[in-house]
Amino acid sequence: MKQTRQDALNTLQTYTKSEALLKHAYAVEGVMRYFARELGEDEEYWGIVGLLHDVDYEQWPEEHLQVAPRLLAEAGFDEDVIHAVLAHGWGLCSDVKPEKKMEIVLYTIDELTGLITAAAYMRPSHSVMDMEVSSVKKKFKDKGFAAGVNRDVIRGGCEMLGMTLEDVIQKSILGMRDVHESLGL
Repeated sequence: MKQTRQDALNTLQTYTKSEALLKHAYAVEGVMRYFARELGEDEEYWGIVGLLHDVDYEQWPEEHLQVAPRLLAEAGFDEDVIHAVLAHGWGLCSDVKPEKKMEIVLYTIDELTGLITAAAYMRPSHSVMDMEVSSVKKKFKDKGFAAGVNRDVIRGGCEMLGMTLEDVIQKSILGMRDVHESLGL
């Protein structure tokens, strides 16, 4: 049986209670859906993977992506979803390399959504609705800003996608605008 967004949301909310982590999942979902539309891919499927990518992070932060496969399998998600979730942590907490376009997008934009969120909070509007690529790029270059964001992952992901950093930032902002109300941005 094909899993729905509601199935993914139920699974996520079973293991994630933190408002910040839920908002991060919604941001990643929004960006994944945007990229799927742009690329003519399955928006629902890409969104589900975006929602679930950090399913084990809140309860098992030291074992991130070690517990996720079991949680997702028990919830009925297929091997492709599990592989994609594992691939987003490639080189950080997983040795599963992103290979499919969807996996590479997730790998690239996971960290970037965090940077865009932090940049939005610094704006007078506290919003992504008036966010400019140049503003995010300026914050990207400032290693002291959102220091936990792994810029090498973002750059490497852009290279794997064959896209410029500016293009990926633009698409990520647009994807986050689609869900700005659920993000409070």
